[in-house]
Amino acid sequence: MEARGDLTDAQWERIEPLLPVSSGRCGRWRDHRQVVNGVLHRIRTGVPWRDLPDRYGPWKTVHERHRRWSADGTWQMLLERIQAREDASGTIDWDISVDSTVVRGHHHAAGARHTPPPASGTGRSTGRAAADRPAGGGGAAGEALGRSRGGFTTKIHLSADGHCRILSLVITPGQSADCTQFEPVMDKIRVPRLTTGRPRTTPDSVSADKGYSNRRTRRYLRRRGIPHVIPEKADQTANRSRRGSAGGRPPGFDQDRYKKRNTVERAINRLKAFRAVAARFDKRAYIYLGTLTAAALAIWLRS
Repeated sequence: MEARGDLTDAQWERIEPLLPVSSGRCGRWRDHRQVVNGVLHRIRTGVPWRDLPDRYGPWKTVHERHRRWSADGTWQMLLERIQAREDASGTIDWDISVDSTVVRGHHHAAGARHTPPPASGTGRSTGRAAADRPAGGGGAAGEALGRSRGGFTTKIHLSADGHCRILSLVITPGQSADCTQFEPVMDKIRVPRLTTGRPRTTPDSVSADKGYSNRRTRRYLRRRGIPHVIPEKADQTANRSRRGSAGGRPPGFDQDRYKKRNTVERAINRLKAFRAVAARFDKRAYIYLGTLTAAALAIWLRS
């Protein structure tokens, strides 16, 4: 019997062929559908792992599967493959928008152990161990935790298509400026082709708010030939006007196109409907990024 929030049969059929298969050397894996539903239940409700309902099996199994798939990129692979199918059917609106949002980090999210990468020549820095447990960055900043008056914060930088679905995700400490992460967010847009060919990385257009208004961002978009709508800050307008003809022409601005920027705000609202996203409980940055990716995957499957 399906519980509220579990994958439907149609949604499960879309991801079942993409899931990894056990090699059999370490025993059989617990049913993927049961475990995936357990992960999504935890992300949706924010319940502690130990308090997962019994219908999802042992909580340690669900937590360990989520941790491993966050480390080895399985969640990201699933998201990209679903995006590829949507792109092949022409349902992705490539007039995208970029924005960010800050989430509070629970005090349980602090205190992750720093696991430095092994010294070169030890033979332990490659292979399964490195992919299984990525090294910590050292301290809160290395785990994308920033400090504010209210406590720990993490900032989620993202891009969304015209249907309020996440295309790319980047996390940083909460005090990071939006404009510094624009290029990483754009560079993470990578929708594979179902047949041959390079992944699609270039949208039809980009819109963003004034926080992204700077020369570097506009130069980056011009270099890639991407039309963009980013309003100019008041001080930038004043400085350009003060310089006269040396200040150059004002950047183009399409008000009708800018009205579509609400799609990224709505995408953020959808993402934060998952309580383990709206409040960060994961100590390690790669696990929290896996939590975000799994939530984004669920949004794509349900759209």
